[in-house]
Amino acid sequence: MNSPKIPKTGTAKRKYIFASRMAKTPKSFIREILKVTENPDIISFAGGLPNPALIDVEGIARATACVLAEDGRSALQYSTTEGYLPLRQFIAERYRKRLGLSVSPAEILITNGSQQCLDLIGKVFINMGTPLP
Repeated sequence: MNSPKIPKTGTAKRKYIFASRMAKTPKSFIREILKVTENPDIISFAGGLPNPALIDVEGIARATACVLAEDGRSALQYSTTEGYLPLRQFIAERYRKRLGLSVSPAEILITNGSQQCLDLIGKVFINMGTPLP
């Protein structure tokens, strides 16, 4: 089997061979929006970005320290796709206390952000070829 020749030293450019589909890959719209938000003078209402001043860094640090101290190895290990069970249990109990809802942890799915959530919602409710307004 012949592999592409890659220069070992010198200033010659390396030649990489990618799958042909990569030539058709469009830029990520979300990535382009987020590049603009790196400028501290920009207040972006795109991309669902929260106001950084409203992020409870201290609260997140306390919660993280608590989880790592109590169950760090499990929390940092790969898990089921539903998400970390103690977090789903906490959310179910919070729904019960605050909203009076009876929700089981098995009915809760932890996503890695809004884009994953929107993707899953689309897959659940929209059939292939369904016209969208």
